[in-house]
Amino acid sequence: MSGLATSLSRRLGVAHPIFGFAHSVDAVAAVSNAGGIGIYGATRDTPEEIHERLKRLRMLVGDRPFGVDLVLPNGMPPRDDREAIERKLPEAHRRFVAALYPQYQVPPATKAGMRSRFVHSVEMAEQQIAAVLESDVNLFAWGFGAPPAAVAEAKARGKLTVALIGSPRHAKGALDTGIDVLVAQGYDAGAHTGPIGTFSLVPQIVDIAGDVPVVAAGGVATGRHIAAALAMGAEGVWLGTAWLATREHALPPTVLKKLLAARSEDAVICRADSGKTLRQIRSAWSDEWSAPDAPKPLRMPYQDILVGDLLGAIDEHEIEPLVHVPAGQSIGYFDRLTTVVETMQKLVGETEAVLRRLAIGASSGD
Repeated sequence: MSGLATSLSRRLGVAHPIFGFAHSVDAVAAVSNAGGIGIYGATRDTPEEIHERLKRLRMLVGDRPFGVDLVLPNGMPPRDDREAIERKLPEAHRRFVAALYPQYQVPPATKAGMRSRFVHSVEMAEQQIAAVLESDVNLFAWGFGAPPAAVAEAKARGKLTVALIGSPRHAKGALDTGIDVLVAQGYDAGAHTGPIGTFSLVPQIVDIAGDVPVVAAGGVATGRHIAAALAMGAEGVWLGTAWLATREHALPPTVLKKLLAARSEDAVICRADSGKTLRQIRSAWSDEWSAPDAPKPLRMPYQDILVGDLLGAIDEHEIEPLVHVPAGQSIGYFDRLTTVVETMQKLVGETEAVLRRLAIGASSGD
């Protein structure tokens, strides 16, 4: 165990209380193999892909623990019926999206985009949950609400259950399900994020959680951030943006270049990808949708289907002005390509140095 071990890291049997979220199997495996807890983001995977990728992760990490995360918002349609969704798309929105193809010289995609190849529906969510429950994953995390029945079944199968929350109200709802761990995700965070800043949110969630451990997320990029999270009562930290700048994540060159050049203020919130707030690196995509004459993004999953094929074409053909990636305000700390091991060692070393300095200061009466 490292010098920053907590009761949560000891419970998980890992060296460092650092949760590493990524959509890359290799990056997730590298986090677990480096002594943290890798978390695979499977929201946009089919049940078959979830089964395959979790099996591959187990092969890569051996007996080390890892987790999986699903985002399951309320209000989704009951079935995976793309045609039914498309019939309800407003014509003005269709025209706006269609105009972006010639404006940015985007060739058609050769396949459905990541957000449009299936409908984010109750039917699909149930199948995804079943795939995770059938796996030997150690930790099951949920964003936008943890279904009580799924939480109970996961716990019965020996999986640690985790809920990502962005407000005290959400924390109380998650605790009522019997959740094992709360991730307090502040406004600084990448991708789906709420309105409350990390420093304001984490202490409130710690006070509400009682004996349930809290993990801090949003803007965590250095050992100083980790030490601050521990000082606020968190028993670990959750990072996603940090791993984007690693070789294991293997982002396309055009995306990586834009990411490494970004500053904290370039991480903007936009609803145009899915209909939900999504903090991402500023691009012509976010600029177009924030223009005064742009239509208001539709709610999920209608926005998914509206723009999914175009987003797939943008990524497939690397249309530089429009490419973007979800990332938090911590991106300002990551300006070069590194590895997961280097990043983990830097985080741990910095945190231990801060904690030693604080301990020395306290003992000397400073």
